[in-house]
Amino acid sequence: MNPLTALADAGVAVWLDDLSRSRLTSGNLAALVDRGVVGVTTNPTIFAAAVAHGDAYAPQLRELAAAGTQVEDAVATITADDVRAAADVLRRVYDASGTVDGRVSLEVDPRLARDTAATTVQARALWARVDRPNLFIKIPATVQGLPAITAALAEGISVNVTLIFSLERYKAVLDAHATGLERARAAGLDLAPIGSVASFFVSRVDTAVDAQLDALGTPAATALRGKAAIANARLAYGEYLRFIATDRWQALAAAGARVQRPLWASTGVKDPSYPDTRYVDELVAPQVVNTMPEKTLEAVADHGRITGDTITGAQDEARRALADLASVGVDLDDVTAELEDRGIDSFEASWSQLLTTIGDGLKSAHP
Repeated sequence: MNPLTALADAGVAVWLDDLSRSRLTSGNLAALVDRGVVGVTTNPTIFAAAVAHGDAYAPQLRELAAAGTQVEDAVATITADDVRAAADVLRRVYDASGTVDGRVSLEVDPRLARDTAATTVQARALWARVDRPNLFIKIPATVQGLPAITAALAEGISVNVTLIFSLERYKAVLDAHATGLERARAAGLDLAPIGSVASFFVSRVDTAVDAQLDALGTPAATALRGKAAIANARLAYGEYLRFIATDRWQALAAAGARVQRPLWASTGVKDPSYPDTRYVDELVAPQVVNTMPEKTLEAVADHGRITGDTITGAQDEARRALADLASVGVDLDDVTAELEDRGIDSFEASWSQLLTTIGDGLKSAHP
């Protein structure tokens, strides 16, 4: 069986972690949807790379320059246009899945990651600007982002909660999601179309932990390389299962609410000594999403080893792995806190690069 089909049969939604104007105009995205891709995620790094390479955005940059558009407005227009077009490509999936899949994500300005009020305002603005029901607004799972997540969901805005690294923060995300839906229910909103995923970053955890293990250099430390990320994600799935079994969630489900699926992000393998499909093959379970860069997607399609659920029965093994990491001196709480800060810094840098690239494009295109 085709590994992408096998993933779908195992309950995994396959999403693409990339978007560009050329993917849209060439029909590449539509072709990937035909092959089983049922969603798209974007981030500032993806948009910065898309605009910087090739000339697909040149006609729009000329139009925006002629209209005297300012740089930040041009960024908002270009990114919203790409996401809206991708949402239209995926609309058939959205309708066929009963609003579950067929989603496309657009992130709030990462410079607002620690500003609750500004994030909430921009989430509303982006939702209105794209104006598609299969949109996800990406909001980082910072402490300040949690109330913004709740506020957006309470207004009927679907949310992709991003930059989750720790189990404790994930528990707070589950609570923020439920609280938002409870407020939406109280306001009389239809809960069924209000979608959400919780994006747990995977490979970055191994990169950070493996660096510490390599520095330790002991046989015990070396034996734990590549264990942290998968164990962390598997335990997150266990938290998800526990939460959806609670009376609180069951009451929301009875009112029409949809679960907030765990989403595995950062699934491209950074260490060439690891199999290039490991963050897909090892994280298979019902009701999860795996968003992949195209290189990983093609690797999975070519030689992925999908053998069914690789998470549900592995909880004890995952707990042992994290206990073993603690025993050699790896503090995963410190690691995940640093990864959150790095993630925000990285997206801010990409956003600055996007602003610079589009600013330069407007200047060169100005009549």
